[in-house]
Amino acid sequence: MERKRPLLIGIAGGTGSGKSTVARNVAAALGSNEVAFIEMDAYYWDLARMPLDERHRANFDHPAAFDLELLAQHLEALGEGRTVEMPVYDFRQHTRAPESRRVAPGKVVVVDGILLFAEERLRRVLDVKVFVDADADIRLARRIQRDVAERGRSLESILDQYLTTVQPMHLQFVEPSKRYADIIVPRGGHNTIAVEMIVAKIQRRLAAAGFAQ
Repeated sequence: MERKRPLLIGIAGGTGSGKSTVARNVAAALGSNEVAFIEMDAYYWDLARMPLDERHRANFDHPAAFDLELLAQHLEALGEGRTVEMPVYDFRQHTRAPESRRVAPGKVVVVDGILLFAEERLRRVLDVKVFVDADADIRLARRIQRDVAERGRSLESILDQYLTTVQPMHLQFVEPSKRYADIIVPRGGHNTIAVEMIVAKIQRRLAAAGFAQ
């Protein structure tokens, strides 16, 4: 029998907007065993050839910071029902780990990333595009909490990066990409009404594609 095509869901938004929370809540509502995850952050270029202090100063919020070709290839492969090897990225060293993580497509593939809608080739393969919106001060506070706890960053370095690259790149690339979204989720990742709407839309698309509910 012909394999049904997985449904690709893109979730974009600024740093700390709640993209991952939306993705987790959508997966929980659909049934986590039916959902595969791809993280755009895993596709940062490996900066191992650069001195560590230069790596810390790199602009990680510009589209050029990502291996967009590999990400597009992987999304296209997942859309065709093929398994991919997603890179594993070390955010403390800004390098790729030797191992990769195998991702097999389920009924639904969820991919999240700040610049996901800024690249036309990525937008083209996504069936549903969701933009998660949140106030800038809330996003900054969440980024500080994450980078201190998970990435060993100092408050000074986080604020310096936010002012020099994160905020300008958000205004230049992330915010304008909102216009490509099918659904905009205000107030971040804990908007339960919006999540219910997203899940209902996905379920309708799955039913139309012939997937059993």
